Amino acid sequence: MEFASASLKDRRSNMIDSSSTIAIPAVDAIPRHIAIIMDGNGRWATQRYMPRVAGHSKGVEAVRTMVEACIEQGVRYLTLFAFSSENWRRPEEEVSILMRLFMTALEREVNRLHANDICLKVVGDLSRFSAPLQEKIREAEQKTASNNRLVVTICANYGGRWDIIQAMNRLRAAQPQLTEIEEQHLTPYLSMAYAPEPDLFIRTGGEQRISNFLLWQLAYTELYFTETFWPDFGRAELRAAILSYQKRERRFGRTSEQLLDSKKAP
Repeated sequence: MEFASASLKDRRSNMIDSSSTIAIPAVDAIPRHIAIIMDGNGRWATQRYMPRVAGHSKGVEAVRTMVEACIEQGVRYLTLFAFSSENWRRPEEEVSILMRLFMTALEREVNRLHANDICLKVVGDLSRFSAPLQEKIREAEQKTASNNRLVVTICANYGGRWDIIQAMNRLRAAQPQLTEIEEQHLTPYLSMAYAPEPDLFIRTGGEQRISNFLLWQLAYTELYFTETFWPDFGRAELRAAILSYQKRERRFGRTSEQLLDSKKAP
């Protein structure tokens, strides 16, 4: 499961095989790919009469716990929405603190991830980040590129609409001869073309929306919302989310009868 060296042909084949609108993906009891909006850090801190930065710091600890919990559960891909393209609208001081936390987390955690055979990828429009932060990201990705126990993706300065637009622009530059664009043409150029579509989406903090996150990839993902703030979301909360997922009937456009028949087939 090496992603950095995968060819465009390989990525196209992998995406078509896992596309929920072209084919019927395999469904297992444990989600292969979990995507999470880590919401509620600031409110967690406010409830405790602490500055919002304390909540973000605690949220970094929760990321470490979630990585460990996903490995324990057998999850293969974990995608975390760390900073959206709309988060630049937040107070300048808070954005600055978040950037410093990102840099610190990379410095502290990369060796730990590498030692545990974890691949780290960062997707989004990284051009707005400082040069030192961009360099730290490149170094972290290169160091962990060949690891295959778990793929952790951090979405930073990411937006679902941005992702689709940048994929369209890359496709147009690479294949200008195309007159009609189909799904299989576009998907290899999406920022997460190396990963299957998420099986389970989790949002902490009580909000019930996807907030411009993985708009293309969440087409048939099971959605799970919880009131728990991200700093308090741990192993027990992940197990509860997976249990909810296991009770869902994933039909991908089929009827319940067709789903039952498919399970009976040899």
